[in-house]
Amino acid sequence: MPISSFYGLQTSLRGLLAQQRALDTTGHNIANASTTGYSRQEAVMAASPALVIPSGAVQGGAGAHIGSGVDVQAYRRVRDGFLGLQYRAQATRLGEEAGRSEGLDRAELALAEPSDEGINKQLSEFWDAWSDLANGAEDGSARQALIERASALAGAFGTVDGQLALVGSQAASEFSALTAPGGEIERIGEEIALLNDTIKRFVTAGDEPNDLMDQRDLLLDRLARLGQTSVVDVGDGSVEVTFGGPGDPPMVDNTGYRAPALSSPGGRLEALRDLSAVPGGLIDSYRLELSAVAKAVADAVNTAHTSGGGPAFFSYTDAPPASYVASTLTVAVSAANIQTTTGTESGANDLALRIGELRDDAPDRSYRAFVARVGSEVRDARRLEANGQALTDAVQDRRESVAGVSLDEEMGNLVLFQRAYQASSRAMSTMDEMLDVLINRTGRVGL
Repeated sequence: MPISSFYGLQTSLRGLLAQQRALDTTGHNIANASTTGYSRQEAVMAASPALVIPSGAVQGGAGAHIGSGVDVQAYRRVRDGFLGLQYRAQATRLGEEAGRSEGLDRAELALAEPSDEGINKQLSEFWDAWSDLANGAEDGSARQALIERASALAGAFGTVDGQLALVGSQAASEFSALTAPGGEIERIGEEIALLNDTIKRFVTAGDEPNDLMDQRDLLLDRLARLGQTSVVDVGDGSVEVTFGGPGDPPMVDNTGYRAPALSSPGGRLEALRDLSAVPGGLIDSYRLELSAVAKAVADAVNTAHTSGGGPAFFSYTDAPPASYVASTLTVAVSAANIQTTTGTESGANDLALRIGELRDDAPDRSYRAFVARVGSEVRDARRLEANGQALTDAVQDRRESVAGVSLDEEMGNLVLFQRAYQASSRAMSTMDEMLDVLINRTGRVGL
């Protein structure tokens, strides 16, 4: 079979088109070098099917294959699936540690320790007021000062309890906002389901919607911060997504989106649930421990005050199982009803001295232990968050080393493809000159 004289033009044209597509892909990478979630792409080239010359058309009759140039076989998205799994696992851990750390930071701020507004300072001034009263029991100003210090102490307990309750309610509100209909989880799930359907149609048609796959992976990364996210590649371009515990049904599959069961969500949702649960949540345990301190202070003072024949100094409501005594603590006496002596020794003011000596006793030690517990748990939460961030960053760096755009590499590719394009263009020009001679000058003697 004779070979057409125009065969070389087609070969050169394939080279031009292939290098142009490679240049376009490189330009797309450079344009998205700073785009979050973008995976670099490359044009995969392969030799186009050779032209087969049958036996007998060449000397010896053995037949031959003549190359026909190059074709772009695919536009490959450079991404490591295993690193994606690692990143989502670390993101889930980081989301949980960060959520817990944020909640505990707010709880620590509620204590306001050490400061002039904290309970520790109010306790100190309360005991000082009893000691001052012991030095001048008949002084009306000393009695009034004690009432004011006692009211300030009760108010401080109530304020801290209210702030802790607010931290718990904020965590519960955020959990509800994320999981409620129309919340972020539902929005992400519906977007993934929509992208699933679109990507599946493109893949079935033979296309490679790389940018749409990047958008879906970015949504999966966001979802992983909120809770455990398992992804299974179905094989037709779509994925099956399970959100929550391993036994939960898929949140996204080929039928679309359904609300997750959230039996054991993990991630930020797990932290929010642990913080806000009543009873049994972390913030709830802080409120109960604070109330135990408030009750210990009130009971110690009341026991001493009533031993001299006076009324209970403090009053509170204790209603198990939610015994938030700190929120109900109030002063139950007036300045005139304050008892300063047991009456065994006239003018001794022994009762006031005894109450003043409760400083650094069990109630104070209980409060200091409570503050130390909160501080220790805050430090642990910050340390775990920092560790989680470091591990997540390490995996992200590895992922970026594979999928990220290197401007130096892309600039090198630009030069490479440009030179290849120029070479193909030169080959086409050469073939054009040869054909011009063949068509226009063959048979014209002397030209």
